[in-house]
Amino acid sequence: MLNVYEMLKTAAANYALYRQTRDEIANLPADIALDLGIFPGDAEKIAREAVYGKAA
Repeated sequence: MLNVYEMLKTAAANYALYRQTRDEIANLPADIALDLGIFPGDAEKIAREAVYGKAA
């Protein structure tokens, strides 16, 4: 079983990955985002699903 320290460490790492992913998607040039079919306004949702998985 994970102890509290390991759980906090994992949560912090996941949040850092979420923020990095969100920022990279939000800052994509418009032409690249369109080519990928990504709307930069959906960066939070896309990053959340990529890091934490799709909500049920």
